[in-house]
Amino acid sequence: MNARVSDVFHYRDYRRYLQDTYSVRKNEEYGFSYRSFAKRVGSAAPNYLKLVSEGQRNLSPEMAIRFARALGLAGEAADYFCDLVAFNQATTALERDRCYQRLTRYTRYRKAFRLDAAHAEYHSEWYIPAIRELVACDGFVEDPKWIARKLKPNISTRQAEHALSVLSRLGLTLRTEAGKLVHNEPVLSTGDDKPLGHHVATFHRTMLERAAGALDHCSRDEREIAGLTLSVSRRQLADFKRRLYEFRQELVQIAVDASKHEAPTDVVQINFQLFPLTEQEPRDEGS
Repeated sequence: MNARVSDVFHYRDYRRYLQDTYSVRKNEEYGFSYRSFAKRVGSAAPNYLKLVSEGQRNLSPEMAIRFARALGLAGEAADYFCDLVAFNQATTALERDRCYQRLTRYTRYRKAFRLDAAHAEYHSEWYIPAIRELVACDGFVEDPKWIARKLKPNISTRQAEHALSVLSRLGLTLRTEAGKLVHNEPVLSTGDDKPLGHHVATFHRTMLERAAGALDHCSRDEREIAGLTLSVSRRQLADFKRRLYEFRQELVQIAVDASKHEAPTDVVQINFQLFPLTEQEPRDEGS
Protein backbone atom coordinates (compact mmCIF):
# COMPACT_ATOMS: atom_id res chain seq x y z
CA MET A 1 0.00 0.00 0.00
CA ASN A 2 1.08 3.55 -0.67
CA ALA A 3 3.11 4.83 2.28
CA ARG A 4 1.18 8.10 2.41
CA VAL A 5 -2.11 6.32 3.19
CA SER A 6 -2.87 6.79 6.87
CA ASP A 7 -2.36 3.98 9.34
CA VAL A 8 -5.67 2.21 9.93
CA PHE A 9 -4.89 2.09 13.67
CA HIS A 10 -5.23 5.87 13.76
CA TYR A 11 -8.92 5.63 12.91
CA ARG A 12 -12.00 5.03 15.03
CA ASP A 13 -14.36 5.36 12.04
CA TYR A 14 -13.81 2.88 9.23
CA ARG A 15 -15.85 4.97 6.79
CA ARG A 16 -13.54 7.93 7.34
CA TYR A 17 -10.59 5.62 6.76
CA LEU A 18 -12.12 4.50 3.46
CA GLN A 19 -12.70 8.09 2.38
CA ASP A 20 -9.13 9.17 3.19
CA THR A 21 -7.61 6.07 1.62
CA TYR A 22 -9.59 6.47 -1.59
CA SER A 23 -8.66 10.16 -1.84
CA VAL A 24 -4.92 9.42 -1.57
CA ARG A 25 -4.85 6.36 -3.80
CA LYS A 26 -7.07 7.94 -6.45
CA ASN A 27 -4.53 10.75 -6.81
CA GLU A 28 -1.39 8.64 -6.61
CA GLU A 29 -2.19 5.24 -8.13
CA TYR A 30 -2.85 4.91 -11.84
CA GLY A 31 -6.09 3.07 -12.54
CA PHE A 32 -7.42 3.18 -8.98
CA SER A 33 -11.14 3.99 -9.02
CA TYR A 34 -14.45 3.00 -7.47
CA ARG A 35 -15.01 0.62 -10.35
CA SER A 36 -11.61 -1.06 -10.04
CA PHE A 37 -12.07 -1.45 -6.30
CA ALA A 38 -15.52 -3.00 -6.78
CA LYS A 39 -13.94 -5.63 -9.02
CA ARG A 40 -11.35 -6.42 -6.34
CA VAL A 41 -14.01 -7.11 -3.71
CA GLY A 42 -16.34 -8.92 -6.13
CA SER A 43 -19.19 -6.40 -6.05
CA ALA A 44 -21.51 -5.84 -8.99
CA ALA A 45 -22.05 -2.23 -7.90
CA PRO A 46 -19.30 -0.09 -9.47
CA ASN A 47 -19.71 2.59 -6.76
CA TYR A 48 -19.88 0.16 -3.84
CA LEU A 49 -16.91 1.74 -2.04
CA LYS A 50 -18.55 5.17 -2.32
CA LEU A 51 -21.85 3.88 -0.95
CA VAL A 52 -20.14 2.27 2.04
CA SER A 53 -17.83 5.19 2.80
CA GLU A 54 -20.80 7.60 2.76
CA GLY A 55 -22.85 5.40 5.10
CA GLN A 56 -25.43 4.29 2.54
CA ARG A 57 -24.39 0.64 2.82
CA ASN A 58 -22.97 -1.47 5.63
CA LEU A 59 -20.36 -4.20 5.37
CA SER A 60 -21.06 -7.80 6.29
CA PRO A 61 -18.25 -9.61 8.18
CA GLU A 62 -17.33 -11.44 4.97
CA MET A 63 -17.27 -8.24 2.92
CA ALA A 64 -15.18 -6.51 5.61
CA ILE A 65 -12.52 -9.19 5.07
CA ARG A 66 -12.65 -8.63 1.31
CA PHE A 67 -12.31 -4.88 1.79
CA ALA A 68 -9.29 -5.37 4.06
CA ARG A 69 -7.59 -7.51 1.42
CA ALA A 70 -8.41 -5.07 -1.38
CA LEU A 71 -6.99 -2.24 0.72
CA GLY A 72 -3.74 -4.15 1.13
CA LEU A 73 -4.23 -4.75 4.85
CA ALA A 74 -2.87 -7.92 6.42
CA GLY A 75 -2.34 -9.47 9.83
CA GLU A 76 -3.37 -7.32 12.78
CA ALA A 77 -4.18 -4.38 10.52
CA ALA A 78 -6.76 -6.47 8.65
CA ASP A 79 -8.16 -7.83 11.92
CA TYR A 80 -8.40 -4.32 13.34
CA PHE A 81 -10.24 -3.06 10.26
CA CYS A 82 -12.81 -5.86 10.58
CA ASP A 83 -13.25 -5.21 14.30
CA LEU A 84 -13.61 -1.48 13.57
CA VAL A 85 -16.37 -2.24 11.07
CA ALA A 86 -18.20 -4.28 13.72
CA PHE A 87 -17.75 -1.49 16.29
CA ASN A 88 -19.05 1.26 13.98
CA GLN A 89 -22.03 -0.81 12.86
CA ALA A 90 -23.05 -2.11 16.30
CA THR A 91 -26.73 -1.45 16.94
CA THR A 92 -26.89 -1.81 20.73
CA ALA A 93 -24.85 -0.38 23.60
CA LEU A 94 -23.93 -3.89 24.77
CA GLU A 95 -22.70 -4.95 21.34
CA ARG A 96 -20.79 -1.69 20.91
CA ASP A 97 -19.12 -2.17 24.29
CA ARG A 98 -17.99 -5.68 23.39
CA CYS A 99 -16.58 -4.45 20.07
CA TYR A 100 -14.81 -1.55 21.79
CA GLN A 101 -13.11 -3.96 24.17
CA ARG A 102 -11.73 -5.83 21.17
CA LEU A 103 -10.32 -2.62 19.71
CA THR A 104 -8.48 -1.78 22.93
CA ARG A 105 -6.60 -5.08 22.77
CA TYR A 106 -4.54 -3.83 19.83
CA THR A 107 -1.27 -2.30 21.01
CA ARG A 108 -1.05 0.04 18.01
CA TYR A 109 -4.55 1.37 18.74
CA ARG A 110 -3.65 2.06 22.37
CA LYS A 111 -0.49 3.87 21.26
CA ALA A 112 -2.41 5.96 18.71
CA PHE A 113 -5.08 6.93 21.23
CA ARG A 114 -3.20 7.23 24.51
CA LEU A 115 -5.63 9.88 25.75
CA ASP A 116 -8.48 7.48 25.11
CA ALA A 117 -7.22 5.26 27.89
CA ALA A 118 -7.14 8.19 30.30
CA HIS A 119 -10.59 9.42 29.28
CA ALA A 120 -11.95 5.88 29.41
CA GLU A 121 -10.70 5.43 32.96
CA TYR A 122 -12.02 8.84 34.04
CA HIS A 123 -15.49 8.15 32.57
CA SER A 124 -15.55 4.48 33.48
CA GLU A 125 -17.68 5.13 36.58
CA TRP A 126 -20.17 7.95 37.14
CA TYR A 127 -18.77 8.69 40.58
CA ILE A 128 -15.20 9.49 39.45
CA PRO A 129 -16.08 12.87 37.82
CA ALA A 130 -18.47 13.49 40.72
CA ILE A 131 -15.70 12.99 43.28
CA ARG A 132 -13.40 15.26 41.31
CA GLU A 133 -15.97 18.04 41.68
CA LEU A 134 -16.56 17.13 45.32
CA VAL A 135 -12.88 17.84 46.00
CA ALA A 136 -13.57 21.52 45.28
CA CYS A 137 -16.53 21.74 47.66
CA ASP A 138 -16.43 23.52 50.99
CA GLY A 139 -16.06 21.03 53.80
CA PHE A 140 -14.57 18.29 51.65
CA VAL A 141 -13.00 15.53 53.76
CA GLU A 142 -10.34 13.39 52.14
CA ASP A 143 -11.68 10.23 53.70
CA PRO A 144 -13.02 7.43 51.48
CA LYS A 145 -15.69 6.54 54.05
CA TRP A 146 -16.92 10.15 54.17
CA ILE A 147 -16.86 10.41 50.37
CA ALA A 148 -18.75 7.12 49.98
CA ARG A 149 -21.55 8.35 52.25
CA LYS A 150 -21.60 11.84 50.72
CA LEU A 151 -22.42 10.73 47.18
CA LYS A 152 -26.01 10.13 46.11
CA PRO A 153 -26.53 7.23 45.74
CA ASN A 154 -23.90 6.04 48.18
CA ILE A 155 -20.92 4.08 46.90
CA SER A 156 -18.53 1.74 48.68
CA THR A 157 -15.38 2.84 50.47
CA ARG A 158 -13.36 0.80 48.00
CA GLN A 159 -14.95 2.63 45.08
CA ALA A 160 -14.11 5.97 46.67
CA GLU A 161 -10.50 4.86 47.15
CA HIS A 162 -10.37 3.77 43.52
CA ALA A 163 -11.71 7.13 42.32
CA LEU A 164 -9.14 9.09 44.34
CA SER A 165 -6.38 6.88 42.92
CA VAL A 166 -7.58 7.38 39.32
CA LEU A 167 -7.84 11.16 39.72
CA SER A 168 -4.34 11.35 41.17
CA ARG A 169 -2.80 9.05 38.55
CA LEU A 170 -4.36 11.01 35.69
CA GLY A 171 -3.17 14.28 37.16
CA LEU A 172 -6.72 15.60 37.59
CA THR A 173 -6.10 16.34 41.26
CA LEU A 174 -2.93 17.46 42.99
CA ARG A 175 -1.73 18.57 46.40
CA THR A 176 -0.79 22.05 47.47
CA GLU A 177 2.34 22.66 49.52
CA ALA A 178 0.09 22.50 52.56
CA GLY A 179 -1.01 19.01 51.53
CA LYS A 180 -4.57 19.95 50.51
CA LEU A 181 -6.13 18.04 47.63
CA VAL A 182 -7.28 20.39 44.83
CA HIS A 183 -8.23 20.42 41.14
CA ASN A 184 -5.44 20.50 38.59
CA GLU A 185 -7.73 22.17 36.02
CA PRO A 186 -11.04 23.91 36.84
CA VAL A 187 -12.89 22.57 33.79
CA LEU A 188 -12.68 19.37 31.75
CA SER A 189 -14.26 19.09 28.31
CA THR A 190 -14.58 16.21 25.88
CA GLY A 191 -14.96 18.65 22.99
CA ASP A 192 -17.85 19.33 20.61
CA ASP A 193 -16.11 19.22 17.25
CA LYS A 194 -15.95 15.44 16.83
CA PRO A 195 -18.01 12.32 17.50
CA LEU A 196 -18.21 11.16 21.10
CA GLY A 197 -15.73 8.50 22.14
CA HIS A 198 -17.27 5.23 23.26
CA HIS A 199 -16.43 5.84 26.90
CA VAL A 200 -18.00 9.30 26.87
CA ALA A 201 -21.19 7.99 25.24
CA THR A 202 -21.38 5.31 27.92
CA PHE A 203 -20.92 7.97 30.61
CA HIS A 204 -23.81 9.99 29.16
CA ARG A 205 -26.05 6.91 29.15
CA THR A 206 -25.25 6.34 32.81
CA MET A 207 -26.04 9.94 33.69
CA LEU A 208 -29.34 9.74 31.81
CA GLU A 209 -30.19 6.77 34.02
CA ARG A 210 -29.29 8.89 37.06
CA ALA A 211 -31.62 11.59 35.78
CA ALA A 212 -34.47 9.08 35.51
CA GLY A 213 -33.77 7.93 39.07
CA ALA A 214 -33.84 11.51 40.30
CA LEU A 215 -37.52 11.72 39.38
CA ASP A 216 -38.24 9.29 42.17
CA HIS A 217 -35.46 9.96 44.66
CA CYS A 218 -34.94 13.74 44.62
CA SER A 219 -37.43 16.34 45.80
CA ARG A 220 -38.61 18.92 43.26
CA ASP A 221 -36.67 21.71 44.95
CA GLU A 222 -33.47 19.72 44.33
CA ARG A 223 -34.02 18.96 40.65
CA GLU A 224 -35.24 20.55 37.43
CA ILE A 225 -36.36 18.00 34.85
CA ALA A 226 -38.58 19.16 32.01
CA GLY A 227 -39.02 18.63 28.30
CA LEU A 228 -40.35 20.21 25.12
CA THR A 229 -41.78 18.54 22.04
CA LEU A 230 -41.62 20.94 19.08
CA SER A 231 -41.85 20.94 15.30
CA VAL A 232 -38.90 22.82 13.80
CA SER A 233 -37.12 23.42 10.52
CA ARG A 234 -33.57 22.16 9.98
CA ARG A 235 -32.33 25.72 10.28
CA GLN A 236 -34.06 26.03 13.64
CA LEU A 237 -32.67 22.66 14.72
CA ALA A 238 -29.14 23.85 14.01
CA ASP A 239 -29.89 27.10 15.85
CA PHE A 240 -31.20 25.23 18.90
CA LYS A 241 -28.05 23.12 19.02
CA ARG A 242 -25.91 26.25 18.85
CA ARG A 243 -27.91 27.93 21.61
CA LEU A 244 -27.65 24.87 23.86
CA TYR A 245 -23.89 24.80 23.33
CA GLU A 246 -23.58 28.49 24.16
CA PHE A 247 -25.75 28.10 27.25
CA ARG A 248 -23.59 25.20 28.48
CA GLN A 249 -20.49 27.35 28.09
CA GLU A 250 -22.25 30.17 29.94
CA LEU A 251 -23.09 27.90 32.87
CA VAL A 252 -19.51 26.64 33.03
CA GLN A 253 -18.17 30.20 33.14
CA ILE A 254 -20.69 31.21 35.82
CA ALA A 255 -19.58 28.28 37.98
CA VAL A 256 -15.88 29.05 37.46
CA ASP A 257 -16.33 32.76 38.25
CA ALA A 258 -18.48 32.06 41.31
CA SER A 259 -15.90 29.64 42.73
CA LYS A 260 -13.42 32.53 42.92
CA HIS A 261 -15.64 34.27 45.47
CA GLU A 262 -17.36 31.45 47.34
CA ALA A 263 -16.53 27.79 47.77
CA PRO A 264 -19.04 25.41 46.18
CA THR A 265 -21.03 23.21 48.53
CA ASP A 266 -22.76 20.70 46.25
CA VAL A 267 -22.08 18.62 43.15
CA VAL A 268 -24.84 18.52 40.52
CA GLN A 269 -25.30 16.98 37.09
CA ILE A 270 -26.85 19.10 34.30
CA ASN A 271 -27.92 17.15 31.22
CA PHE A 272 -29.04 18.56 27.88
CA GLN A 273 -30.88 16.40 25.38
CA LEU A 274 -32.12 17.29 21.92
CA PHE A 275 -32.99 14.42 19.61
CA PRO A 276 -35.39 13.72 16.70
CA LEU A 277 -38.73 11.97 17.14
CA THR A 278 -39.29 11.68 13.38
CA GLU A 279 -37.24 10.40 10.45
CA GLN A 280 -35.53 13.19 8.53
CA GLU A 281 -36.59 13.60 4.92
CA PRO A 282 -33.67 13.76 2.43
CA ARG A 283 -32.62 17.25 1.51
CA ASP A 284 -33.77 18.65 -1.81
CA GLU A 285 -30.45 19.40 -3.51
CA GLY A 286 -32.20 21.74 -5.92
CA SER A 287 -33.53 24.04 -3.22
